[in-house]
Amino acid sequence: MRISCRTSIPASDLEIAAAVQQLLDRRGSMAHAPVSLTVPDNVAVGIAGIFVSATDSGQLMQRFYRGGDVDSTEMLEAIRFEQDYASAEGHAALYCLAGWVHAQVHKRGG
Repeated sequence: MRISCRTSIPASDLEIAAAVQQLLDRRGSMAHAPVSLTVPDNVAVGIAGIFVSATDSGQLMQRFYRGGDVDSTEMLEAIRFEQDYASAEGHAALYCLAGWVHAQVHKRGG
């Protein structure tokens, strides 16, 4: 399923860190967190921007970061790839981005 995000201003690094921490705290306090409990759109785009690189997964992140649409399955694969090399903080941010992708697919009935 193709997904995109039409936010005009991606979140800053500080906004991303705060949103990721808040989301993980909220999800951790629930026995069964709903799929709709995700980071805001601008944070999802900001997270993708952090992982832009010359790799295939980094190029997919760049396309999403710049407002293009991406295949949700490819995006989840790119997230998993990047998680293998990310710091603990980066891994947490990518986990939140994966949750955002799942929520978009769920919202569109996929």
